[in-house]
Amino acid sequence: MKMIHVFTPDRLVASVLAVPPLCRGSDFSLNEPENAKLIRHLESGGVRTLLYGGNANFYHIALSEYDTALSMIAQLSGHDTLVIPSAGPTFGLMMDQAKVLRRHRFPTAMILPQQGITTSPGVEAGIRRFVDAAGIPALLYIKSDGYIDVKQAAALARDGISSGIKYATVRADPAKDDYLHQLVEQVDRRLIISGIGEQPAIVHLRDFGLFGFTSGCVCIAPRLSVAMLEAIRRKEWESAERIRSIFKPLEDLRNAINPIRVLHEAVRLAGIADTGPLLPLLTNLEGDCHAEIRQTATALFAEGQG
Repeated sequence: MKMIHVFTPDRLVASVLAVPPLCRGSDFSLNEPENAKLIRHLESGGVRTLLYGGNANFYHIALSEYDTALSMIAQLSGHDTLVIPSAGPTFGLMMDQAKVLRRHRFPTAMILPQQGITTSPGVEAGIRRFVDAAGIPALLYIKSDGYIDVKQAAALARDGISSGIKYATVRADPAKDDYLHQLVEQVDRRLIISGIGEQPAIVHLRDFGLFGFTSGCVCIAPRLSVAMLEAIRRKEWESAERIRSIFKPLEDLRNAINPIRVLHEAVRLAGIADTGPLLPLLTNLEGDCHAEIRQTATALFAEGQG
């Protein structure tokens, strides 16, 4: 069994945090060879952090499959790759998953946000209970206003309950974000990750002082995404913006149709790995839009190989 990585804020953002799909066979079973292809593709492009969350459809994974899925992603990753699984989104499920996580050696797990039937103090209390049960800190995932107040998010960080915060609330203008302004005032910026891909990453890292970003499209062109993070850290803004523009067509397509479903097809249609069927309650996109996804994904893949 792999040793737990020495887990620090710097380790969390040492790489672009890839958020890959989970490849499945025609019967919805986990497809180990195809998942291995995708992981090797990411690692060969310089990615050293894999975050299995929404794009992997961990929202709908069965508890009976959870242990097997965790074992697979841990075993397939390289020895210097940090793997972060997810738990939740419901309280009962995440508490049952905490018992499974205790049998593994992941240094943290992300809590998938439950929408609509939560309160901010309830989210804080639930995450504290999860961490106590799992024996590891939780990566907090904020993707909408009203999910958790800044004061509760700050308390989780202050008490070491959260290992970090994946901030993914979409704004019309990412530079105008009162919540994020308050968050960076109360939480160590090294713990806050831009969580919406390449498009707002420059603003989040340059203007708000965040230290890293997550990406789904990194699965198509990992070298490009890694190069963008390096350019941002060198404050080479023109170079970073040029790379960001290369990712924009596929991101625009994801936003126009569905982020998870488009990425799932894009990885397959670019010839990287056979992602197979999406686990219900999601469905794969029909063939009418495959031509546009294939063209956009293969163009990005080609750019990433250059």
